[in-house]
Amino acid sequence: MQKSDSFLVIQAAECDIKTIKELAYRIWPSTFKDILSLEQIAYMLDMMYSEESLSKQMSKFRHRFFFLKEEKTAVGFMSVEFDYQSSKKTKIHKIYVLPEKQGLGLGTKLINFAAEQAILNNNSSLILNVNKFNKATHFYEKIGFELVKEEKIPIGNDFFMDDFVLEKKL
Repeated sequence: MQKSDSFLVIQAAECDIKTIKELAYRIWPSTFKDILSLEQIAYMLDMMYSEESLSKQMSKFRHRFFFLKEEKTAVGFMSVEFDYQSSKKTKIHKIYVLPEKQGLGLGTKLINFAAEQAILNNNSSLILNVNKFNKATHFYEKIGFELVKEEKIPIGNDFFMDDFVLEKKL
């Protein structure tokens, strides 16, 4: 088992959109298979990870994407937005690691990187949404996130995101 110190976090650019999409399509089915229907997974992947959607997230919505790389291979990714909704909070919109690389401390490495970037951007906390039934909720709580609220967000096609909103003060 490799430790997280052999992995690097590197900022992604528009030219990396295909790699982000490929990772999402590899990670999502196993991550959400016990939580969401196959139809909802397919719908959400198309909605959030089409090349057009990813490009818009980067350019229009100012989401910054980062890869987690092992040597030259991307094994995970994250996107963040500083000053979320004009607050001093950094929103982690996406954070995913390949299933075969989970359990190596990589999620913590990404969260710590997000915290460092938030502080550099004068933000005082991290926030994120997590599906209420996602086992990652326990991971977030273990590393200092606290439940702020619950929300059910309609996303179209009669689908909803049924989430906890968690926050970690920095």
